[in-house]
Amino acid sequence: MADGTGIATAEQAADDARVLAFGRLLGAANRLEYILGRAIEEECGISHLMFEVLLILGRAGGAGLPMRRIAQEQVLTTGGATRLVDRMETAGLVAREAAADDRRMQLVRLTPPGERTAVRAARVHVANIERYFLDPLPAEDRERFAEDLRILSHSARDMLPRLR
Repeated sequence: MADGTGIATAEQAADDARVLAFGRLLGAANRLEYILGRAIEEECGISHLMFEVLLILGRAGGAGLPMRRIAQEQVLTTGGATRLVDRMETAGLVAREAAADDRRMQLVRLTPPGERTAVRAARVHVANIERYFLDPLPAEDRERFAEDLRILSHSARDMLPRLR
């Protein structure tokens, strides 16, 4: 039954423990993303996706990143990343400048207001992660749960085809 061949009816499919567990994972992730994303929007005035880009740029350091890398990190099309960065640039969160070694390539970097917004949003986000993601779990299970999520995330990432 490990391959699912023991499922012969819709009721068995709906009641399968593996199907239920995966559905709960997706449901929890979607609800938490909504709750935490909405808090960032309300308290910091940016979308959760913008926050993710601020974090990506924060990890990259002051030199910034090419648009292509931002798109790859967020699994966006280059056009989608460009539109998002356009909005972020208009809001004063990021700036673009030509790369020193290749003037045709634009690097995106945080501006000082972008840095402050990233810090403020991260503080809001961490407080809400504690409240909605960690506090409901038994304290003794939190570290193992986080490690299991890391394993699942890396396994799924490694199965995806590489974006060009």
